[in-house]
Amino acid sequence: MSTLDHKIDFAVVFTVTKANPNGDPLNGNRPRQNYEGKGEVSDVALKRKIRNRLMQMEESVFVQSNDNKVDSYGSLKERAEAIPELQKIMKDKNGSSDAFALLACNEWIDVRSFGQVFAFKGSGGKGVSVGVRGPVSIHTATSVDQIDITNMQITKSVNSEPGTAKGSDTMGMKHRVDFGVYVFKGSINTQLAEKTGFSNEDAKKFKEALITLFENDASSARPDGSMEVNKVLWWEHSSKLGQYSSAKVHRTLKIEKNTEEPREFEDYTIQIDELDGLVPEVIDGL
Repeated sequence: MSTLDHKIDFAVVFTVTKANPNGDPLNGNRPRQNYEGKGEVSDVALKRKIRNRLMQMEESVFVQSNDNKVDSYGSLKERAEAIPELQKIMKDKNGSSDAFALLACNEWIDVRSFGQVFAFKGSGGKGVSVGVRGPVSIHTATSVDQIDITNMQITKSVNSEPGTAKGSDTMGMKHRVDFGVYVFKGSINTQLAEKTGFSNEDAKKFKEALITLFENDASSARPDGSMEVNKVLWWEHSSKLGQYSSAKVHRTLKIEKNTEEPREFEDYTIQIDELDGLVPEVIDGL
């Protein structure tokens, strides 16, 4: 596979309808908001969903969540030690950090995409501390407008523990965003791609993961169909450094509401300003 030889910028527009796209554990798991009242989805949550999609595409992924893993390893250290070459370096007092990073990048697509910090304790004071910078960077997703959050009291019909009286955990709360259009943006850097081995083929797989981002991602907080990718914009530059900065490319995307109280994606207008020599591929979500 050939290493990525041109800069890529991208943006994803998605809608949230009666769902909690990313709860804030420091705020009772309410949907995240910034100080302007706009909704947010953290870059960490987005990367988790991308990793899940890549796993479903049968790609090898290092950082797997405990409730959605495809192997039997209980920790990142165990997953790393399952690779004989990596285990050998981890046990060698003179093991090469560069060799460790190269092997890890070759083995796992998320490491050569997002990077990874490998910090594992070893026997006899020997451990591993290796940092890999990945070429793919992703911004926090932010809603176009302020969001309305509905808070709903819920009850359980059974007790968790034996007894005749209702337990203290019978009552609870659920929170949801009634409707919102969110956008997140990102870039793929060729200089870092050369270091991790991120390839043109990896870029195609990454784009496919963005298009299908919310497939098989349902939960009680995010029922099937409540989160939908509407548009993926994919700018492929003609050189390693790119014709324009990522900031300038991302600013060409403009989304404006055409009604006072939008309730569906069609209530917004998407405009993409032209840049000489750089035309994005615009892909509809599935």
